[in-house]
Amino acid sequence: MIESRKLHVKNMVCPRCITAVKQLMDELEIPFQNVELGEIELKEGLDDEEKSRLNEALETVGFSLIDNRKSRLIEQMKNLIIQKIHHSQDVLDIKWAEYMADQLNYDYKYLGMLFSSVEGITLEQYIIRQKVERVKELMIYDELTLSQMAFQLGYSSAAHLSSQFKKITGMPPTQFKNTIGIKRKTLDNI
Repeated sequence: MIESRKLHVKNMVCPRCITAVKQLMDELEIPFQNVELGEIELKEGLDDEEKSRLNEALETVGFSLIDNRKSRLIEQMKNLIIQKIHHSQDVLDIKWAEYMADQLNYDYKYLGMLFSSVEGITLEQYIIRQKVERVKELMIYDELTLSQMAFQLGYSSAAHLSSQFKKITGMPPTQFKNTIGIKRKTLDNI
């Protein structure tokens, strides 16, 4: 059976993921039009055997195909959040509920309930965790002050950012910055 020309891929969270999937598609000689975070647009559909071969190859590099609609929607939510927090230079002055609802064409209440039921945390908690990981990254680069990070990530103040950082990591940002060897989580494991 030939499937859709658009495939959804779990755990694609960065530009290197896109490069890795493109390389894998080339190695498997599967013609594609485009690869974006979480999606592969094929030139033509795949039969079940080709799809299985692709999924096995994706799994060897930490990705997998997503077949179910709800899982695809959750992956799209995660990708939108990661894109805005980690890969955008814009100040995060957005209303997440409106942004997610507009981008995905679903009611935010539905999106939030679906996310919580599958992921075990709220969408808001996921957003906060992503912001904290971004702060860790920015602290390691040591290019911005805490106030600048707070502004960049849409916090009302450095104190608010510091409070959320401590709640998630168990230590204030200054202690984190002074602690050597803290391992950051990969984005797909948050």
